Amino acid sequence: MPDFPAIRVGQGFDIHPFSTDPDRPMMLAGVAFPGPGLAGHSDADVIAHAVTDAFLGAAGLGDIGSHFPDTDPALQGADSIELLRAAMRGVRDAGWTPLNADCSVVLDAPKLAPVREAMQERLTEAVGAPVTIKGKRPEGIGALGRGDGIACWAVALVARPQ
Repeated sequence: MPDFPAIRVGQGFDIHPFSTDPDRPMMLAGVAFPGPGLAGHSDADVIAHAVTDAFLGAAGLGDIGSHFPDTDPALQGADSIELLRAAMRGVRDAGWTPLNADCSVVLDAPKLAPVREAMQERLTEAVGAPVTIKGKRPEGIGALGRGDGIACWAVALVARPQ
């Protein structure tokens, strides 16, 4: 029987409502957009959170909440790209190599296309492997269709030699 490397896939999901604070900046994949931002304990970067969850899941290391709980006062306003970097150190320490991640972000605004490359570069640098982003419109369906917030799904692939 051939000796194949171990390959695992992880799925991540995150969703945040819009903040009622008009001065709170919106962070998406480590890129700042004009407010209002998203409500959350950290900077509420739904894309970075979904990617973090996907890689932690692929490596069998739990989820973002078990590593970075929203009850920890030290994480109030935390930079989610730094949380992603910390999670990726854990993934590597567990013997896994990140191969890639792909994200689908559901939102009407802001438009991602003008800064998609910058967003992908920020995530790729933090992960150490390619990360791609696709924007999807909610087409008026559900809470996201009413403009209540932003959601992101991510899938990640990791490998290690047998």
